[in-house]
Amino acid sequence: MKKILVANRGEIALRVMRTARRMGIKTVAVYSEVDRRSPHVLFADEAVCIGPPPSSQSYLMGQKIIEVALSLGVDGIHPGYGFLSENAAFAQAVTDAGIIFIGPSPYSIEVMGSKLAAKEAVKKFNIPMVPGTEGAVSDVEEAIEVGRTVGYPLLVKASAGGGGKGMRIVENEAELASQMERAISEATSAFGDGSVFIEKYVGSPRHIEIQVLADQHGNTVHLFERECSVQRRHQKVVEEAPSAILTPEIRMAMGADAVKVAQSCDYTGAGTVEFLVDENLNYYFLEMNTRLQVEHPVSELITGVDLVEQQIRVARGEKLSFSQSDLSIKGHALELRVYAEDPLNDFLPSIGNLSTYRRPIGEGIRVDDGFEQGMDIPIYYDPMIAKLIAFGKDRTEAIARLLRAIADYEIEGVATTLPFGRFVLEHEAFLSGKFDTHFVQNYFTKEALTAGEADEDAVAAALALQVYLKEKGGCMYRRWAERGGGGK
Repeated sequence: MKKILVANRGEIALRVMRTARRMGIKTVAVYSEVDRRSPHVLFADEAVCIGPPPSSQSYLMGQKIIEVALSLGVDGIHPGYGFLSENAAFAQAVTDAGIIFIGPSPYSIEVMGSKLAAKEAVKKFNIPMVPGTEGAVSDVEEAIEVGRTVGYPLLVKASAGGGGKGMRIVENEAELASQMERAISEATSAFGDGSVFIEKYVGSPRHIEIQVLADQHGNTVHLFERECSVQRRHQKVVEEAPSAILTPEIRMAMGADAVKVAQSCDYTGAGTVEFLVDENLNYYFLEMNTRLQVEHPVSELITGVDLVEQQIRVARGEKLSFSQSDLSIKGHALELRVYAEDPLNDFLPSIGNLSTYRRPIGEGIRVDDGFEQGMDIPIYYDPMIAKLIAFGKDRTEAIARLLRAIADYEIEGVATTLPFGRFVLEHEAFLSGKFDTHFVQNYFTKEALTAGEADEDAVAAALALQVYLKEKGGCMYRRWAERGGGGK
């Protein structure tokens, strides 16, 4: 494999290209008109514009991307995440064109792309699953019977869904019909598939996922877990590895079951098996993501394994160079997704120009981004600016380093989620590890965020005054300190 086309944009395109370059592989970028001067375009060995800014006219134009790859003699296509990464038809078209798809087979993508098909595939491996229906439900009377058997609250969930779309919590039987109708309508609109199923709603769940890696020779390993419970609108915001709550025994059991899930669909490459974990540390299979995850850097940092490199090696037919016994957890890593969103305005996108953009640096700090100072945040795509990642010898050190990096990250011109990240990392529930997927709705308010900023400003002002008085003379400083120092 001498040349790879990355069918994506922004930070993930740049991240894939950096590993490819280190491996001596040339890269091709595709880009929309609005991304003409983006870092991933400038970094690549070759770059081709594939259309106007809307993704439906550029990054989702699978056949056009394949045509570009064929014209440039590309050996493999890496889809990144999002866009075409979990599109079985695209993976098949790439393969049919004689190009290597750097990801799982179309069969694996198709099976795990349907939650119902995924449940059916893993059932014979005795993987723990949340009690509920085994197939799609469209009849309200059938749903009522399920509710009476399983018990309320229930979760009505789109089979083809993701990101919280086509998902409804039902508290009692009286709500069931209307909530089912809404879930089916939303799923049909979002995914073209109105199939829904019903399962018991786990009230205080943790969202914990296992990174898996499999080659084409029957070898499958897991790279331990990621804790992804801090979410808003069912989208992850802060992720860490390892989880603060898993015992070694549960970690081993979840890892082994994740491997079985991968084997159930003949999986190859890097993938993620997601589980819900209740307050008693019972875990249940949720779904499998057949691609590289946004939060993959935290797994890389605690294991020392470059997942993109492994994806490429597996795609070109190599065996994994390590076994499960070779893998261990070293240290702790956290990731904050830095979005151009305003946490004081219901996290609405904050589109504008990055008039100031300076990355934090320091020991254990990694920034995966796709922007430079002076660039605009496009309105056409997900508004994530960067992934800010910190690594430390333990959780305490990793949190401290991430907080310092947040303080050092200079972004002006748009509102960002950096203050929200600081709020999470400083909150007692997060520090203690006693939180679940309801963290944001239980603890976050605009008032709490602004109060935290006011406290931080007061501390900064007090420290500045302390420095000033010390410089002016010892007596003034002693009198100020004796009066209480103006703050902590």
